[in-house]
Amino acid sequence: QATFHYRTLRCGDEETPVDDSRARGKPMELIAGKKFKLPVVEHPDILPTPLPKSRLPSLLQHVVLYPLVSKSLRNIAAGKDPLEGQRHCCSIAQMHEHYSLGYPDLDELQKNPQPLIFDIEVLKVEPPGSYQQDPWAMTDEEKLQAVPQIHKEGNELYRQGKVPEAAAKYYDAIACLKNLQMKEQPGSPDWIELDQKITPLLLNYCQCKLQCEEYYEVLDHCSSILNKYEDNVKAYFKRGKAHAAVWNVTEAQADFAKVLALDPSLRTVVSKELRSLEARLREKDAEDKIRFKGIFSQ
Repeated sequence: QATFHYRTLRCGDEETPVDDSRARGKPMELIAGKKFKLPVVEHPDILPTPLPKSRLPSLLQHVVLYPLVSKSLRNIAAGKDPLEGQRHCCSIAQMHEHYSLGYPDLDELQKNPQPLIFDIEVLKVEPPGSYQQDPWAMTDEEKLQAVPQIHKEGNELYRQGKVPEAAAKYYDAIACLKNLQMKEQPGSPDWIELDQKITPLLLNYCQCKLQCEEYYEVLDHCSSILNKYEDNVKAYFKRGKAHAAVWNVTEAQADFAKVLALDPSLRTVVSKELRSLEARLREKDAEDKIRFKGIFSQ
């Protein structure tokens, strides 16, 4: 895996920048498989990679399709779908399909292609086994072996109060197992075994989403769990909290009642949640009375 910063520059005396990964605050990562090699340009004044911060010389290429690539990179940096707005067709058709890429400078570059300079600064190169692979790059066996470690890392991040980071770890672990589960017949013993491993991870993910106030995602995931496992107390409890947060009072009360029916030892915890819900309802009623006071006498 190679980690590097890059700049794309227009040719000319001023070398106007088109893209710069440093401006986005995060370097690029490239995983080179068996069929691919990281392009390294030999130069007498450059220390050989993988020494950190070695500098590759500028490369000059005429790149017609770069505007589409740049749009995808900018979408990723903004947290959007890198293929947003694209349809399934060849790159040339994509280029003619789009009247605008959403960026004036890329529109101009697409209309008038020109040679570009790619300035690459290699930060580090890590051999296989020395870094944690993304789930998509793992074999089935590697996915299965990685899940306990990713789960452990998520738990540690959660204990440290790094809730969004913990959610990302749980999501990665779920993605590994979901990918394996897709290859099994639904309802088969292997499918069920994988699903039972997914469920606690999904509940941990929902706990993170509760703290991030992403309640509707919690409702969806907990409901999907309860459709398969009707006696899952944690799913009822987390869904009850999410219902309460979005003012689904009847649904929240029903979920908390189910929690008590399945596990009476949780009465103290459930009573606290119900009291909190009742207090919020009283506050809301008081606010509504003030807000709508005299509205019908005007």
